[in-house]
Amino acid sequence: MVSLVTTGDQPINEETLHLDDMVIPFQIEGIGIRGRVARLSPLVTDVMSRHDYPEPVATLLGEALTLVALLGTALKFEGKFTLQTKTDGPVSMLVADYESPGNLRGYAHVDTDALAKVMESRMVKSEDLTGKGYLALTIDQGVDMERYQGIVELGDGGLAEAAHEYFDQSEQIATKIRMAVGPLYERSADGESEPKVTWRAGAIMVQHLPREGGLTGFREPDEERKLTSEELNWEHATVLLHSVTDAELLDPDVTADRLLYRLYHEDGVRVYSPVGVQFGCRCSRQKIEGVLNTFNQDDLNHMTENGRIEAKCEFCAEKYEFDPAEFAG
Repeated sequence: MVSLVTTGDQPINEETLHLDDMVIPFQIEGIGIRGRVARLSPLVTDVMSRHDYPEPVATLLGEALTLVALLGTALKFEGKFTLQTKTDGPVSMLVADYESPGNLRGYAHVDTDALAKVMESRMVKSEDLTGKGYLALTIDQGVDMERYQGIVELGDGGLAEAAHEYFDQSEQIATKIRMAVGPLYERSADGESEPKVTWRAGAIMVQHLPREGGLTGFREPDEERKLTSEELNWEHATVLLHSVTDAELLDPDVTADRLLYRLYHEDGVRVYSPVGVQFGCRCSRQKIEGVLNTFNQDDLNHMTENGRIEAKCEFCAEKYEFDPAEFAG
């Protein structure tokens, strides 16, 4: 069964569970497992429409946005959650961040020549795009609070595997994540125009609720040792999680409650109030003016073309033009 409960003053509207751009917390009854389901579409489509990323790069950025949505919406305070990669691959940098209450944005820095070589040689996987490097996850609780950052290696396992490593090292909470991102093509009515592209992303994460003290208490498997009940419960939850297909995560007809029922109905699932997310960029003309005012005259002259300074936001692709005479230098 899937039971609905609320964490606020209003009961859950069951229709909300059928919507996109939502992250839905849940708990598997009786076995100490909590989780979150993310279903994104308009948000990811909006981000991709602002850039001309090749499909493999857009898919990778969609994974970053989905991971940030899963983790950022779990914050219990007003703040920011940022994912950033730095690698030696064709996508040398990914940045995605979440700012409460629900604003999400992201971009990818791409070496087009290196990407073209990779795409010519083989079917592109996420590890081909990122290469070797690191993933940094940063929690910013505001100006009066200390920032927290965890850094883990980014390798062949991609973003999800790096997130597993982050929770293992930094949070000491057993965590497993399944993600899928992809475009849906809708044929035009006349059959000749370019098809309409809608991006979808889905993810499900399970975590073992830690015992008092914060540790899961799991140990390395040993053939001579029987698994504890906690370990058996965790194994049960993760085996079912890995049975989820990409099609189920992306299919708009497989709603969050249907997916959870398919996976964990024998145990019972308690679903909590969903958290909505949307695209939101923090750039503004005033902020860029403030940055330009910090440059000296030589820097301003170098940035000036045809008598104007042009600045473009990497996140939303908004362009701003300025008269160099406005700045003291």
